[in-house]
Amino acid sequence: MAHTITGRKRLLTRIRRIQGQAAALERAVDQEGDCMAILQQIAAIRGAVNGLMAEVLEGHLREHVGAPGLSPEQRAAETDAVAVLLKSYLR
Repeated sequence: MAHTITGRKRLLTRIRRIQGQAAALERAVDQEGDCMAILQQIAAIRGAVNGLMAEVLEGHLREHVGAPGLSPEQRAAETDAVAVLLKSYLR
């Protein structure tokens, strides 16, 4: 996956930020924090994960599904795999 290798540092930064947000959420719940603050943290984490998903998905589409030289069968297989993944993600 060339797109995740070339953007590795940026992706890891995003992932570490999400880990920090999840740790803050855990602390807030453990310390019986304010419900609104907890809900806001959950929304922030969801947004961060969605942003990460969008970035990796875009790279995959550009590098694999839209790659020049793919046979129609390969392109169909890649498209089907992305469709299955999106259905799972959007549940």
